[in-house]
Amino acid sequence: MTNNYTELATFAGGCFWCMVKPFDEMDGIEKVVSGYTGGDTKNPTYEDIKKGNTGHYEAVQIEFDPKVFPYEKLLELYWPQIDPTDNEGQFFDRGSQYRTAIFYHTEEQHKLAQESKEQLAKSGRYKKQIVTEIKKAETFYDAEEYHQKFYKKNPEKYKQEREESGRNAHIKKYWGEQYTK
Repeated sequence: MTNNYTELATFAGGCFWCMVKPFDEMDGIEKVVSGYTGGDTKNPTYEDIKKGNTGHYEAVQIEFDPKVFPYEKLLELYWPQIDPTDNEGQFFDRGSQYRTAIFYHTEEQHKLAQESKEQLAKSGRYKKQIVTEIKKAETFYDAEEYHQKFYKKNPEKYKQEREESGRNAHIKKYWGEQYTK
């Protein structure tokens, strides 16, 4: 926990540029940071990560007020943003750095993440197995400044990335238009 009222949540969902906006600017979300986690290299750079050999995931770390925006709601927002059946990357971003994972910070988060994954698997929404990993949170390294809030800094490139990658088409197919913002 970062202070008396906020907690951290960490999600890997492929390209971190596309994972910030769905969570950003919502009541109860204090901060969303793009970065790297889960690997062996200390203080990795984007150049290190994109080679795909550090073990890191591109991820977002969210500081949130659980009284305003509970962890369960974060999970409900996370699942529609990804293809949880693909363990080779996400959409046109291929490689281990683009895999999906939920990194839990507390045992309660671990339990809730596992339950939500099981519910998704039982829902029948996807025909393939849900392969998103649930892992204990590790050191999170902030990405370089030019990656932070990319959707605001480069709105046209952000829209283009979501469309051309196939992310928006996937989300519309499985979850509906409301999750493609």
